[in-house]
Amino acid sequence: MARDLDHRKYQAVIVSPRSYFVFTPLLASTSVGTLEFRTALEPVRHRDRRLQFFQGWGDKVDTEKKELEIEEAVEDPMQGRALVADRHEGRDEDKKIEKQKGKIFKMGYDKLVIAVGCYAQTFGTPGVKEHAYFLKDMGDARKIRNRLLSCFETAALPTTSEEMKKQLLNFAVVGGGPTGIEWSAELHDIIKEDLSRFYPELAGKSQITVYDVAPTVLNMFDKKLSKYAMDTFRREGIAIKTSHHVQELRRGTPTHIEQQGEVKEGATSYTLKLQEEGEIGVGMCVWSTGLMMNPFVEKALESKVKRHPKSQGIMTNDRLQAKDPNDKVIPDVYALGDCAILEGTSYPATAQVASQKATWLAKRLNKGDLENKGFTYKDLGAMAYIGNWNAILQSQGGDISGRVAWFIWRGAYLAKSVSWRNRILIPIYWAINAIFGRDISRF
Repeated sequence: MARDLDHRKYQAVIVSPRSYFVFTPLLASTSVGTLEFRTALEPVRHRDRRLQFFQGWGDKVDTEKKELEIEEAVEDPMQGRALVADRHEGRDEDKKIEKQKGKIFKMGYDKLVIAVGCYAQTFGTPGVKEHAYFLKDMGDARKIRNRLLSCFETAALPTTSEEMKKQLLNFAVVGGGPTGIEWSAELHDIIKEDLSRFYPELAGKSQITVYDVAPTVLNMFDKKLSKYAMDTFRREGIAIKTSHHVQELRRGTPTHIEQQGEVKEGATSYTLKLQEEGEIGVGMCVWSTGLMMNPFVEKALESKVKRHPKSQGIMTNDRLQAKDPNDKVIPDVYALGDCAILEGTSYPATAQVASQKATWLAKRLNKGDLENKGFTYKDLGAMAYIGNWNAILQSQGGDISGRVAWFIWRGAYLAKSVSWRNRILIPIYWAINAIFGRDISRF
C-alpha cells in the first residue's frame, strides 16, 4: 500500500519489526530448495527515498493524540521466525529497562493504517511452541530445510539404528489447509526427485502424514477438488488422517520404544502424541493450523477498537475505517489484512483479500473520495499445489485440476511477485532445479 500512495500528497512511513516483505505462497518451495530464499523476499526499503522505514514494534497507540509508541527491533532475536506468542511474555522487567535506556520512542501520525497480520495458532497444545516447525517467515523456511537434510544425513549414518531411521524419516504435517498441503507436496517432490538419488539406501523408508481435526482437508475448495487432492496424495504414498487430535509434541522418542531400549542416545527425534493413536516418533512436525490474533490488537489498542467476538480482529466499516467499542468510526485510523474484519462479511484471511483492500484504500486516499462507494471483494479463485507437477484451481470460470492447473498456479504466483527482479529470478531457479536438481547442501 505504501508504494501505491501518491507521494505528492502523503509521506509514507512504515513501522515493522521486519525489514523485508515475505511472499508467503513461495515459502513452501524455498523450504525444500525448489526456489532460493531471496526469491520470496522483498526489502521494505525502496529506491524511492520518499518512503521511510523504521524497524520496530508498535507498542501503544494514542488515537486522541495521534501518537505511536515504538520499540526498536533491529536486534530482535525472533527475526525471521514465526510468532506464536507476545514477545514480552514473561519479561515485563526487561521492557521497563528498555524504556529507561531509550529503546522506546514516539511518533506522530496524520493517518494510521494497521496491517500487523496474525500469529501462528497453537491452541495451547503442550510442546508445540517449543518444538514444532512453522512456515510463516523466511527463518522458518531455512530452519525446515536444515532439519529435513539433517534427518536424512543422520539416517544415512551406519551408527543410526533402524528404529531411529524410521522415526527420523517420518514427517508429520499438522493442518490440512493450503499451507500444510502444499508443503507436504513440496516435501514429496524433493524426496522423490532428489533425496532418493542422493540416499539410495533410504529410498522407500520415508513417510509423510497429514493430520487434521476436520473430516476433510482443503475444506475451502469444493468437495470434488478436495477429493481429487486426497486421492492424489494417497496414490503418491502420502497418508491423510482426518479427525485426529494432537495432544502433545515433545523432544525424544516415544515412551514404549525407550522402554524397549531400541534407540540409543545420539540422534534427536520428536514424539507426537495423538488422541486416536497414542505416541508416534517423528523427525519433524510442521505445524500449520491457522491464525491467532496479533497481541498488538489487544495490548497496544487496548479498549480503543471494536473487536470481532470470535477472532478478536479489528472491526471496520466498508471504508476500512476502524470502529471503537461504541460502533463509531475512529478518525484517521484504518485496518486491513488478517488483523481486520469488515463488518457484515466473512471474507477469508488470505493475501488476496489483504492485497485488494490495500490497493483500494491507497486509491481512495489518493483521490480523496473515501466516502464514495465502499470496498467490495472480488474473489479471483483459490489454488493449491498437490505435488508431482499437479495442482487444483477453483474459480468462477470453473474448476481445473492436474497439469494445466499447475501451469496456472506457477504463472499466477510469478505474476504476483512484487518486483521485476524476482519475476526474473524465479523462472531461472525453476529451470536450474529442473535441469540439475535441488541443492541439498546445509549452511
